[in-house]
Amino acid sequence: MGHVRFYLRSLGAHIRAVLEYQSDFWILVAAGIGTQTLGIVFLGAVFARVQTLNGWTFGEVVLIYALAGLAQSVVPVIADGIWELGKSIHDGNLDYYLVRPYPPVLQVMSSQVGFNGVGDTVGAGILLGWALFHVDVGWTVGKVLVGAILLVSAIVIRVAITVASNSVSFWVRSPFPMFATAVYHVGELARYPISIYGFALKLVVVVVVPFAFAGFVPASWLLDKGGYGWLGLLTPVVAVAWAFLAYRMFHHGLRRYESAGN
Repeated sequence: MGHVRFYLRSLGAHIRAVLEYQSDFWILVAAGIGTQTLGIVFLGAVFARVQTLNGWTFGEVVLIYALAGLAQSVVPVIADGIWELGKSIHDGNLDYYLVRPYPPVLQVMSSQVGFNGVGDTVGAGILLGWALFHVDVGWTVGKVLVGAILLVSAIVIRVAITVASNSVSFWVRSPFPMFATAVYHVGELARYPISIYGFALKLVVVVVVPFAFAGFVPASWLLDKGGYGWLGLLTPVVAVAWAFLAYRMFHHGLRRYESAGN
């Protein structure tokens, strides 16, 4: 609990600092909402020409898009500092985190807050609400509870993938998170029905880097459609496995860290 309390206090300090400049806050929030809006405009343009996308209706695709967007949008809010890991290693500033009595991975993750994620969360939440009223789901109490578990698991998966991909900075000595950025862009593929892709791309987003479990697979389970619904119940297992993998990667990389002597 002490570590969680420190994590929340660290995030709170950064939030208070950013809120000192309210115009910056609202610009970032508006930018996040604008990003989600552009995505839905793109989908609208596609569905203006076709009735379905490989069997998926507009509402169902919006559901996948919104679920994946919601899981992704939380990452900047709670773990944006991990994107600065490569720079901290390069500059030697990681030393400061190592002398404090808290897990370095939590200190790095909470060292920065991306308020664009707040706008993304609002935009994706609105899209999710709209989609749930326009798709055919047989709601039960059990389905609501499992759906909530799958959403939390999807967020954990996105955070874990972000931490793991940025941990590569311990091996690739660059101040810029090029590898993590490339992985992030792969995740954009999973915001659409993966049934539209070939076998190789499906293998990448389901098995190699399981972005599909942070959007498409939970949506497929919810809709009982697409032939991937049965994988949905594995989402919590994938979340735990990737959280463990990300934690181990960070600490394995940390053992390779050599101070820059600053």
